[in-house]
Amino acid sequence: MNWEPFLLSFKLAGTTTLVLFVVGLPLSAWLSGSCSRWKFLIESVIALPIVLPPTVLGYYVLVAISPTSWLGSMYLDCFGSALPFSFPGLVFASVLYSLPFAVQPFLSAFDMVDPKLKEAAWTLGASRFKTFRTITLPLSMSGVITGGVLSFAHTLGEFGVVLLVGGNIPGSTRVVSISIYDHVQALEYEQAGQSSLVLLLFSFVTLVLVYALNRRVWAVSPKNF
Repeated sequence: MNWEPFLLSFKLAGTTTLVLFVVGLPLSAWLSGSCSRWKFLIESVIALPIVLPPTVLGYYVLVAISPTSWLGSMYLDCFGSALPFSFPGLVFASVLYSLPFAVQPFLSAFDMVDPKLKEAAWTLGASRFKTFRTITLPLSMSGVITGGVLSFAHTLGEFGVVLLVGGNIPGSTRVVSISIYDHVQALEYEQAGQSSLVLLLFSFVTLVLVYALNRRVWAVSPKNF
């Protein structure tokens, strides 16, 4: 089995998950504490990749990062290479595609924290950042970990977006989902089956971890009766 696409996929998923922590945690904290009447619009934009076909999202991302766009042109001037059909371009597309899978668990966990605890910290002189770091984040750790795990697993299984934005360049953008597609196209069903089995096992372990973190598995345990 060729492990290079797996290593590239794990590298992409790990990088994307780290970026989503950096971007998603502050965004979720702001959404949780915001009283803006237009907050639902931002939440709708964040959730859009869930219902949008991956090929449509991939097309618009490809247009947005092309060398003729302001973003693609700026990246080309700074780094001397184009974003489309490159690993950084894959990271950019993956962050957008997996954003709701990180933000929604983060936001749900933050919303479940008792507001009285935060208000008590504010009355004692704690800043909003310190309150978030010492109270909200520790109490929401289960949701934060769930969001990270789901983002990682979702990125690992991407196909349509990565195919449009990254193409199929071995060692650069050929992730495991593209590799499976190539094996099937070449009638190499044994290799496709092996790679698919690895992803199937990883997905199952991911779901077990997510359900365990949410304690749903303990809710039906005979010990609770």
